[in-house]
Amino acid sequence: MKKIFVLFLLIFFKAGAQTSALSVADSLYALGNYASAINEYAKAGDKKASLQIARAYNVIGNYDKSVAQYTSILESNPKFDLARFELGKLLLKTKSFGPALDEFNVLTASKQENPEYYYYLGRTYESVKNADKANKAFKAAVAMDSTHLRSLYALGKYYVGQEIKDSALVYIDKGLRFYKDDVAMINLKALAFYNNGQFQLAIPHFERLLELGETKPFVFEKLAFCYFRNWEPERALDTYHKLSMFPDKLAVAYAGLGQVYFEEKELDSAQYYIEKSIEERMALFPQEYASLGRIARLKGQTKKSMDYYERAWEENKDDYRNYYQVCILADEYYKDPKTRLNYYAKLLKMYPDIVPFLKERVKKRISEIKEEIHFASN
Repeated sequence: MKKIFVLFLLIFFKAGAQTSALSVADSLYALGNYASAINEYAKAGDKKASLQIARAYNVIGNYDKSVAQYTSILESNPKFDLARFELGKLLLKTKSFGPALDEFNVLTASKQENPEYYYYLGRTYESVKNADKANKAFKAAVAMDSTHLRSLYALGKYYVGQEIKDSALVYIDKGLRFYKDDVAMINLKALAFYNNGQFQLAIPHFERLLELGETKPFVFEKLAFCYFRNWEPERALDTYHKLSMFPDKLAVAYAGLGQVYFEEKELDSAQYYIEKSIEERMALFPQEYASLGRIARLKGQTKKSMDYYERAWEENKDDYRNYYQVCILADEYYKDPKTRLNYYAKLLKMYPDIVPFLKERVKKRISEIKEEIHFASN
């Protein structure tokens, strides 16, 4: 009887010591004193304490020790799903994608109705560029929980990126039915229409983003372009001016303003802003030079237009269309037929594979100029 009583006391005091160690460790952990908390958890030595040690190593960024601790826990407790789930997320965070897939596949194979397991499985497949398996996992998460916003977003984002608007909207609209002011979903919906060229339908969603405080440059940029393509020049101009408030978007804003003014036949303003956009750019700008070429031509400035198109062509010699414009303008500007002939001949020599209809047009013009030269010499 005495031995039993002593044994009872030993068990009681050991349990009390463990409880005391855990209590101290928990307090240290809550205060962010993770190193000291790890030492106290080690004194307790039970499953909960081991899990907290793994978490503490994770928090302080000692991922190798955290992974080792989680692995040790699972060796002793293979059905400890919480530890396996946390280990899977840590492996995903540290880009150990193969081991992460192993852990999440074990969790999803357990037949538990937990959409989070499938969501993180999908995230991991995304990371290894396996879109089919990623989408299958996200769809499984949505099947378990139709309001699982992160999986709905992942699916919507994928289909927006693939420019498959109808499929994207299926998942985006499901998310918005439950979270109508979710800015990420609203942005996806705006982009689904934008990428599909449905600018009028995109406008209210970009406007809604601004109403919700998403005053970011890309929202102003895309909204301005939508207004422009929807024949709303005043709103386009106003929005491009707002975009110009962002220093790193000045070139884009000025180019947009130039485009709107050009379409409105306000050529001086168009020229001003396109030139400003060129000043702001630190890269190549063949399109801007081509735009200035069009403006100069409309203003009757043939030589200036030719110079701009030639600069556009020099910036990007893969695009034969700008040099074709140089040929046409040279044909108008130079009186000497041999000079004009040389431009067209150079075009065919540099670009023997230009589109057939253009090649025929150039060949015809070459024949006409040669005939002109022939008659002039007789």
